Amino acid sequence: MFKRIAWVIIPIALITGAWWWLQRPQPVTVRLHSIERGTVEATASNTRAGTVMACRRAKLSPAISGQIVHLPLREGEQVKQGDVLLELWNDDIKANRALTQQELKAAQDQAAATCAQADQAERDAERLARLRPGGLVSADAADKAQAQAVTSRAQCNASRAQVKLVQAKFAVLDAQLDRTRVRAPFDGVVAQLNGELFEITAPSPPGIPTPPAVDLVEYGCIYISEPIDEVDAAAVREKMPVRVQLDAFRDQVFHGHVRRIGAYVEDREKQARFVKVEIELEDDPSNARLLPGYSADAEIILDHRDNVLRLPTEAIMENGHVLVFDPATHHLEERSLKKGLANWRWTEVSEGLQVKEQVVMNFDDKGVVAGALAKVDGGS
Repeated sequence: MFKRIAWVIIPIALITGAWWWLQRPQPVTVRLHSIERGTVEATASNTRAGTVMACRRAKLSPAISGQIVHLPLREGEQVKQGDVLLELWNDDIKANRALTQQELKAAQDQAAATCAQADQAERDAERLARLRPGGLVSADAADKAQAQAVTSRAQCNASRAQVKLVQAKFAVLDAQLDRTRVRAPFDGVVAQLNGELFEITAPSPPGIPTPPAVDLVEYGCIYISEPIDEVDAAAVREKMPVRVQLDAFRDQVFHGHVRRIGAYVEDREKQARFVKVEIELEDDPSNARLLPGYSADAEIILDHRDNVLRLPTEAIMENGHVLVFDPATHHLEERSLKKGLANWRWTEVSEGLQVKEQVVMNFDDKGVVAGALAKVDGGS
């Protein structure tokens, strides 16, 4: 009888056990990160790519239309302040200047002769005036001599004024010559030329921008211009430290500080308001490789704390809680936190976690919820 019962019970137990084994909860795979101590920073980053800017950049064009007859430089050449970068045809102004030079010489000679006559007339009038009391000269002759002296002196003054008038023409002609030349306003590098010899160039008409004849960039002086979201910009102050990274130099971090904060909020796009922040880099020989126009990303360090409890910011769920792995039971526990400083990478933990506790990184995966049985897939 007992054997019959055993033959019935044993298969039922085996079937039940197999069913339970197949229906038991399967552990979810989790990636973990151990809570540690370290530095946490509060930062503000640019909303879109910033730009390496030259301290000074001038887009230059002649003030008048004309034909290019002198183009002494090529793109990439360095120039000194005052160097001629471009010159238009100006032979007519030079010829007028040469003519004016001759007019000046003639006016100076005329003034010299007229003033010599005036000097002589004044001496004659003085001599007759001395002779008049003795009756050696008539009063009429003395008066005529005095009148002639006054007239001659007036003619002398008029001749000298004519000399000054002709001299003033040179300033006008020199100004006209300057309008045919483009000079470097500072030491720099020719970034771009838009024009060739003997081409006709003209300044931009009102309201119609055209490419400049010469794009001049100051050599060896740069700064970083970064657009910072209006929400973050309120916390930014001058002299705050900054880390800068460029796509062209991915493995290098450049250090600097905030040198200027924009005076107003820009709103070039709807719902995208930002403040321009200028960053000055620390002196470093490697800065010479940074060319104006490179894109740049910046992290402005608003505040930082050292040796604090921290966890990866990406481990925090939308409700502000985290999932903690219990190594004893292999189950997940949802826990609330009290947070301190935070940035995109690290968040300071004021309360709620201890050193070496492990938080779940892949909480968005299916089945990774509080109370779930879990197995570790390469934690850190």
